[in-house]
Amino acid sequence: MYHDEHLPPHCHAVYAGQYVQVRFKGDIEIIGEFPAGPARLVRRWAAEHREALMENWARAGDREALKPIDPVA
Repeated sequence: MYHDEHLPPHCHAVYAGQYVQVRFKGDIEIIGEFPAGPARLVRRWAAEHREALMENWARAGDREALKPIDPVA
């Protein structure tokens, strides 16, 4: 997640050199191409951390430091 991002609320994920956008307001949506397995992991991670992601989205918009979120496991 970066400061000065555009709507809708999202973060970015990287797997094997492929980059996707992960939208987390409402349904979890992956924009871009990931293999099925990593895409499932990222969707599950985003659903489990939706509250923290939304909090960081607000912090980014206010140019505050983002709070760490546990990585995909």
